[in-house]
Amino acid sequence: MPQTPTRRKVLTWATATAALPALAACGESAGSSRMSKDHGRKPGQKVTLRFWTWVPLQKAVALWNKRNPDIQVVVQLLPGGTTGGYQKMHSSLKAGNPADLAQVEYYALPEFMLDGGLTNLSDFGADKLKDRYVDWQWKQGVFAGKTYAIPQASGPMGLFYRKDLLKKWDIDVPRTWDEYRRAAKQVKKHGSYMTAFPPANAQWFASFAWQRGAHWVRTEGDTWIVDLTSPESLEVADYWDGLVRDGLALPTQDSQSAFFKGLQSGQLATWPAAQWYDALIRGNAPRTKGKWAVAELPQWEAGAHASANWGGSSTAILQGSQHPVEALKFAHWLNTDPDSLKLLVAAGYGWPAAKIDLAETPLGKPDPFFGGQRYNEVFQLSDRNVDTSWRYAPTTTPSFAHIQDNIGLTLGGSGTFADALRDAEDKFVDDLKAKGLKARSAR
Repeated sequence: MPQTPTRRKVLTWATATAALPALAACGESAGSSRMSKDHGRKPGQKVTLRFWTWVPLQKAVALWNKRNPDIQVVVQLLPGGTTGGYQKMHSSLKAGNPADLAQVEYYALPEFMLDGGLTNLSDFGADKLKDRYVDWQWKQGVFAGKTYAIPQASGPMGLFYRKDLLKKWDIDVPRTWDEYRRAAKQVKKHGSYMTAFPPANAQWFASFAWQRGAHWVRTEGDTWIVDLTSPESLEVADYWDGLVRDGLALPTQDSQSAFFKGLQSGQLATWPAAQWYDALIRGNAPRTKGKWAVAELPQWEAGAHASANWGGSSTAILQGSQHPVEALKFAHWLNTDPDSLKLLVAAGYGWPAAKIDLAETPLGKPDPFFGGQRYNEVFQLSDRNVDTSWRYAPTTTPSFAHIQDNIGLTLGGSGTFADALRDAEDKFVDDLKAKGLKARSAR
């Protein structure tokens, strides 16, 4: 039977590849009013599960409902992640009335663990399923050898580029970040920007430090070490600071109307982004069909193939579900069934966590929008070269907000991006200490 944690209980969790310090459940324990329980559904008994997500996966859920009349899933769309969805999840956990299932990004899983908000799925047989999933994605939801989330998808990085514009302007596709900057100067001569720089997207910014080999958090014993100011991170900060200050990158928030207008009009010639951005470009810049292609992310060292990840989500069963067995069955089906994966790919949910044969899925087909390129072969290579030792702290949401706030001040004329990281590092440490955790700066 599942064990019920108490507020005083100190849980020492560990991922499969890196130890996490002791995390005390120092706030109100999520599930303080009730815990996930299996009530032993009788044959023919109908169950309804609520699923909170911001991904438009209603078609996949409808297919499940058609095939499983006794286990019905109701999708309730929430704002994406930090814009309101997680606040609702945490509030409902404290109140004891959460949905059964929720989409939780990999970076947010430690935050939910700290609040005791996730169901121990190992108690319900989840460990038997792990061979169906990409190992590093599976491990995102494993703490102290127990599984707390079913991986859904990740976001290996690549370079989306307007091949028509680069060809017209006689610009080679950049293979290194030095080449990228030189190409940006040529693009500027034609009245466009090489790319956008989104001020309020610390995850996007972090992916370049990740690619460079930085590690923003690590642990030593029971202490969190925060390191936003390593030589690698400062190199990345200086690089993007230079692009923005020299008018080569346009400061504008991604996924907004002005950004998509820039992609559509050719104001933005490239966009380094995760695989799942293909659907956003296709849906918001439809008149550019056939004009796009994808290349590897430019490299910091010539000849390398280093990559990183932006985004990635799990399907978690929140603490308090009264039907965890049925919820686990659905979560596994959603993320591994071939018919479900086809529908999820069409919805742009990201790079599958399930092990797949690329050539046998829609992801491996030539795509007319990208000029007939089998562009996901690029992301397959990227996925294989992601440094999987990158870790997230249990305070990533507020800590990344400091980075965004500081970058916003920099763009307003106050300091540099490197200064923004130095200040955020100290605030990051304060966030961890405020949760009752031991933490210090690497400086």
